[in-house]
Amino acid sequence: MTTRLTFLCSGATEANRKGAFPLDEPLEPKAAEAAAVLAVRLRRAERVLTSPLVRATQTAKAFALASEPVETLRDQDFGRWAGKRISEVQQSEPEAHAIWLNDPEAAPHGGESLAEMAARVVPLLDELMALKGHTVAVTHPAVIRLAVVSVLGAPMPAFWKIDVEPLSITELTGDGRRWALRMSGRNS
Repeated sequence: MTTRLTFLCSGATEANRKGAFPLDEPLEPKAAEAAAVLAVRLRRAERVLTSPLVRATQTAKAFALASEPVETLRDQDFGRWAGKRISEVQQSEPEAHAIWLNDPEAAPHGGESLAEMAARVVPLLDELMALKGHTVAVTHPAVIRLAVVSVLGAPMPAFWKIDVEPLSITELTGDGRRWALRMSGRNS
């Protein structure tokens, strides 16, 4: 039995353009237009799941996907840093920012650590492995990066070496025992 999981990254927002930690904010108008053009790249799926955050649900809608919100797919909670520019946090709280980047257990912003996010996301990967067919999950860069780190069995610092662009597609295939990262240069 082959299982396919396609992660669709939510579209761009004002926070993306400003280099800020995201809030629960809407897509930029151009992101919705770009999503409509890219919609042909997605294969039919038995189920579509989405983060409950506005930018993810709007991305699903722009792709004309009827989706079910799943709390586990929400973005990382950035606590008091949400909405602030990353450069601002680096200047105002350099020690806290450095700790956050180097310790997966740390959440100096008062939000969610990478380890806490992993405890929420990794079990969902296991649940989806047991389902037949194709699942599309519309979510956020941090969730996708964490999934890739988990699938590859990479150490948590690898999280910071993965870039996930708005509206990008990341595919996993499963054989019932393990997930594999799938790269493709064609529409499949």
